[in-house]
Amino acid sequence: MRKSALLAAVLFLLVALVPLAGDAYWLRLGTTMLMYGVIAMAWNFIGGLAGYPSFASAAFFGLGAYAGAVAQKLGVPMGLAWTLAGALSLAFAALLGLALLRLRGHYFAIASLVVAEVLRELVNSATDLTGGGMGLNLPVPHDATVASQSEFFFYAMLALAAITFAAMLWATHSKLGFGLRCIQQNESAADMLGVNTTLYKVAAFMLSGAFAGAAGAIYASWVHYIEPPDVFDVLYSVKAIVMVLLGGAGSVFGPLFGAAIFLSLEELVWRNYLQVHTGVLGLMIVLLVLFLPKGVFSLRLPWRKGKP
Repeated sequence: MRKSALLAAVLFLLVALVPLAGDAYWLRLGTTMLMYGVIAMAWNFIGGLAGYPSFASAAFFGLGAYAGAVAQKLGVPMGLAWTLAGALSLAFAALLGLALLRLRGHYFAIASLVVAEVLRELVNSATDLTGGGMGLNLPVPHDATVASQSEFFFYAMLALAAITFAAMLWATHSKLGFGLRCIQQNESAADMLGVNTTLYKVAAFMLSGAFAGAAGAIYASWVHYIEPPDVFDVLYSVKAIVMVLLGGAGSVFGPLFGAAIFLSLEELVWRNYLQVHTGVLGLMIVLLVLFLPKGVFSLRLPWRKGKP
């Protein structure tokens, strides 16, 4: 655990140097990569450790985005609005988990997929509070330049990524992580042996919801404008799964490396194959599930011979 923490500290320190490049493109790319990393790590709690195929990432992300945006609209300071958004997403995940985590397999996957659509319709209906289909504008600080704002949100997302990683590292090496891995291996057997499977599953779902919601809140402040089709996009759920599968489900560093690899591929596809990027994403999922279920780092590369 100490080696992982030290390696993570070095990694985040190197990422923190990105703004020194003075390039707006790399700064935007770095902020996006960190956001993807948070969403992937958030999914890893319930999907990677517990083995539950959750598609609720888009619901948590969108809920956090609108919770933070509405809070700021009502006069709540930005930092407090982000905290409240994460707390609301955590509470929502707890209630949702108690209802949905009784299901398993594709039944749970389908049920979690519907949640984002339900929240989208609720946001569309609450026009006075959320702006409905017209979207919601967030205040832009007048005493800051575009460059300083970009750096601020980069470091805000970096801080959230570091906190999320610390929580995942703790969970992986704690009793919670042991219980979740037992659930992934054989939930019925774990239940018979006295593991409180409901408690562990809901706890993992709550962590997943809290961090994804906080990422959504920071994203809303970063872009200054949100609308339901944007923040409740099902692709957030799909991307989270792909990124974790790329890096290795259940591993500590897998979601971060998967996010970096995925964003690199996404940039390449968006630039050269704009009209077919969704199809390429679907093809990636199929290939990963069939040939690399444990991620790219499970490959037996020449320099890894003899290593587990």
